[in-house]
Amino acid sequence: MASMRSPSSPSDGYKRFSDDFANTSINNYGSNVTNTRTGDGGGGGDGTLDMGSRSSLHTGLHMSEDEHWEMNYHEAAIYLEEGLNNEKFDSHPSSPEELPAYLRVHNPWYHGLDLLASLVLILLAFTEDPAVPAFELPVWAHGTIELLALMVIGVELHLKLKWIGWSTILKHKRTMIKGVTLLIMVLEAVVVLCRQSSHFRVTRALRPIFLVDTRHCGGVRRFIRQILQSLPPILDMLGLLMFFVATYSLLGYYLFSEHLDNGHFSTISDSFVSMFVLLTTANFPDVMMPSYAKSKWYAVFFILYIITVLYVLMNLMLAVVYETFTRIEREKCRALLLHRRRAARHAFRLLVSRRAPDAVRLRHFAGLMRHYAPHYSGLDVYLMFKQLNQSGTGGLSRSEFANLYEVFALRWAPQTARAPWYAESWLEPGARAASQLVHKPYFEYVIYALIVGNGLAMVLRVLEAGAGTDPNLPGLQHSARLLCASWDTWLFLSLFLIEAALRMMASGVAAYLESGWNVFDLSVTLLALMGAVMLTIAPKLYIVVIFRPLRLMRLYKLKKRYRDVFGTLVLLSPLMSSAGCVMLVMYYFFAIVGMELFAGLDLRNCCVNTTVEDFYKYSENSSTALGYYYLNNFENLVTSGVSLFELTVVNNWFILMNAYATVAGQFSRIYFMVFYLFTMVVLTIVVASVLEAFRFRIQYKRSTTKRDEEKLLHEEVHTSWEEATRLGAGGELADELRPFLPAGTEVTFIGSRPRTKEVLQRRMYHQDIQKWLADEDDNEVPPSTTLTSNDPLAPPLIQQPEAETNHQLRPGYQL
Repeated sequence: MASMRSPSSPSDGYKRFSDDFANTSINNYGSNVTNTRTGDGGGGGDGTLDMGSRSSLHTGLHMSEDEHWEMNYHEAAIYLEEGLNNEKFDSHPSSPEELPAYLRVHNPWYHGLDLLASLVLILLAFTEDPAVPAFELPVWAHGTIELLALMVIGVELHLKLKWIGWSTILKHKRTMIKGVTLLIMVLEAVVVLCRQSSHFRVTRALRPIFLVDTRHCGGVRRFIRQILQSLPPILDMLGLLMFFVATYSLLGYYLFSEHLDNGHFSTISDSFVSMFVLLTTANFPDVMMPSYAKSKWYAVFFILYIITVLYVLMNLMLAVVYETFTRIEREKCRALLLHRRRAARHAFRLLVSRRAPDAVRLRHFAGLMRHYAPHYSGLDVYLMFKQLNQSGTGGLSRSEFANLYEVFALRWAPQTARAPWYAESWLEPGARAASQLVHKPYFEYVIYALIVGNGLAMVLRVLEAGAGTDPNLPGLQHSARLLCASWDTWLFLSLFLIEAALRMMASGVAAYLESGWNVFDLSVTLLALMGAVMLTIAPKLYIVVIFRPLRLMRLYKLKKRYRDVFGTLVLLSPLMSSAGCVMLVMYYFFAIVGMELFAGLDLRNCCVNTTVEDFYKYSENSSTALGYYYLNNFENLVTSGVSLFELTVVNNWFILMNAYATVAGQFSRIYFMVFYLFTMVVLTIVVASVLEAFRFRIQYKRSTTKRDEEKLLHEEVHTSWEEATRLGAGGELADELRPFLPAGTEVTFIGSRPRTKEVLQRRMYHQDIQKWLADEDDNEVPPSTTLTSNDPLAPPLIQQPEAETNHQLRPGYQL
């Protein structure tokens, strides 16, 4: 705990890092470097009356007023980063000696190094026994690389321990799991290096833990968290599902075990396996036909089973997961909103001054932004402040400051920039003509007619290719050239390039590229052009024939249903990337386990006198059409991944399971069944997320007009040089603002934010958000009387509300 540590010396903590994180920017806008503690002060400060709440990061250090404010700006920026990244406040640095370790771990370069070390650990599976032949390394090489990567990850845990402390880190489940896994892997790596040979190392399957814990995989962690939160209803439904599977298995055993030609029900265990596989329909109707041949009435048993477990219970599971996922999505939105609001309030208390205890002034806001977003220009900072200051008082109240996360996404431009790009340009005559042409109502119809003509030309070329061949070219080469490198190809590609040029002339390159459809059109046109050139030069590059038909996808924009589908895909892209990473992590885990269990087992001719014998027949000369199943093995990470994907598709997956049950033992079935259940759970949640996103977008489109969306995505700020001066813009901030704010003229700036799901949620959940914020305000204990401090430089210390003090901040944090 921070309160148990001895006070640090002035050379500790912040002082040691001031050159890198504060003093290098102390002469930028918002600094108080010229300030002195004499009376009301001059220049950039207001003397001791303008000092704010003392930051916990300079407890025990004697600082000037300038250093005091720089430290407050720095800690306030840390709070905002913790709010943005959804980090718990119990890991917030609360004393000067904690700051160096905190800054090192939160350095972007270290984030990249941590990600690199995690990826190296995962990729080592390609080089370790059983290895992919092309990447195999000697034991000493991959063992040394593993230890080096683990050392990088271990340094992060060591630094985290220095500022969090054992008492907090023991309560942090993710960090504890990572630490225990790291210790086990270090011990195993040392053993491997000492023995110079690998042993049974199923713990390698836990390596993705390090990757998931990196800063760059926050979306993956959130998706995994949603899976874990959705597990209770899923487990309830799985329990009900397994009950019906077991019940029907028992009934099937007593009905069909005496049918000698139906080996699927010979024993109770065989019966359960057969009914579990039937749940996936992979062995239907094979499992039914022997008994069906004896009596047609036996079909009733199998039909009722499939209807019950597949069409009722499985769909009911999806409905339950969808309802849970929707609730979790709303709760996630609420929790993130309130967490960021608390972070903003913590930052607010560090930015208010003794003279103005209820408002954040412009220079303090600018000082905060130097640490939180140093890449923002002075104009950006001023416009964000102006946008937040809706009251027009010249200072941000606590409620106004709490909205700062909403303005961070805004990108500002003068209203004059909304004029045509070609205004007062030598290209104006041609660009204006192009703009008039593009905006004519029939222009789009002409383009769609060209796309349809392009499709009809491709159909005719396919028919022509099937009718005859060029004597100078083989059949496939002639067909490919007719389809993607004939004269009509060049004609349509030229017309499409002219269309793209006209649109760029009309709106400008930047505005043209802002449209996803424009980017798609230009990309597929250039790809098709590249494909035509490549086919002309190298006729055997058949793969490029896929490029020309892609332009036909533009026709799907005509139908609203397809526009909704594509719009949903755009909203889902971040979630789908996270879901894809989770699937890869799951594949990696099961691939490692599969290699440790089954590597080295030969499946050729493995299943004599079994129902899957024909699938594994092998001879030196050739195999049967079915006999290539022996290739589905776990010899290395690549073949293991292919085998697992075949299991995911579930078509004939029981054939692979039965083969390994014959070679490795009946208990190996557990591996395949567990993998199926894992994939079913993850894919069910993916489907639920797709449904939720599609429903969200449909509801959003129904409740929001184009005008409402324009107001949501754009903000206007009217300001002038006189107003900026009145608000306190001075020093380098004034120098940056002067070119954009002519004296005596009011200038309007337009702020645009991206059209993300988080932004749209604020529109959809507007009433809920108001209720959440009201409940949060009702539950918060208002600040009471101020406390006193023995530090002559410190202002009155604002007492922390009891709820936040008890649950979010550790002892040692002073306000």
